[in-house]
Amino acid sequence: MVSPRSLFARNPVRTTLLLGPACALALGASLIASPAHAVPAPISASTAAPSATAITAELRPGDSGAQVRTLQERLNELGYWIDGADGEFGMHTEHAVLALQKAAGIDRDGIVGPATRSALDEGTVPSATTDSGSVVEIDLERQLLLVVTDGEVQRVIHTSTGSGQPYEGSDGDEHIALTPEGSYPVFREVDSWDPGPYGALYRPKYFNGGIAVHGYPSVPAQPASRGCARVSLAAMDWLWEQGHLDIHATVLVR
Repeated sequence: MVSPRSLFARNPVRTTLLLGPACALALGASLIASPAHAVPAPISASTAAPSATAITAELRPGDSGAQVRTLQERLNELGYWIDGADGEFGMHTEHAVLALQKAAGIDRDGIVGPATRSALDEGTVPSATTDSGSVVEIDLERQLLLVVTDGEVQRVIHTSTGSGQPYEGSDGDEHIALTPEGSYPVFREVDSWDPGPYGALYRPKYFNGGIAVHGYPSVPAQPASRGCARVSLAAMDWLWEQGHLDIHATVLVR
């Protein structure tokens, strides 16, 4: 699997168009490549059935051990994107926990307490709104990116979209950071860090002007971008490798 690449890596850019991304803040020194990561195995519809997790402790980032591994395996079983089950509660495990908490409508703190353990036991997963074809759905209310095939949710990815806050655009005018609802085709992709007026975007897939699904070092639990849908660098690599956001793929923002 391809690891996230440096801002200055010399990678091919699969486009000759120049469109200004409207979604990132300056990255500064936070652009650090993350290690290689595993591709989650496909899941079946039956995995959403209630299952005892055998998790009894409160788990949080920085923890490690058998119960963390059990947590990671259960999250993957339910379809929450995670980069493997290594028993270490790192950033990607936290993102998967946040995605579960968003789907369950509980506090988004990234900590596995009683309410989160109940969501794991109950097999809480979000539903798709489309019923045919391959679609990437962006759920603005719950801040989730869903990979959907024929109405079945295959993977759930933690995302952060437009903050709804005003900002000064590159044209000097005030704009509101929104991710507009609608159905869009992916029309442009850049297989590298893509520089823009508000910072560089990792391997972006553009679907609405300068708005893209892209990787970013910071993916908070709340909406925080200028319009794009942020995911982790590793999750963006997975989306590329699995072909879910190829040119002409459908992105439904709802």
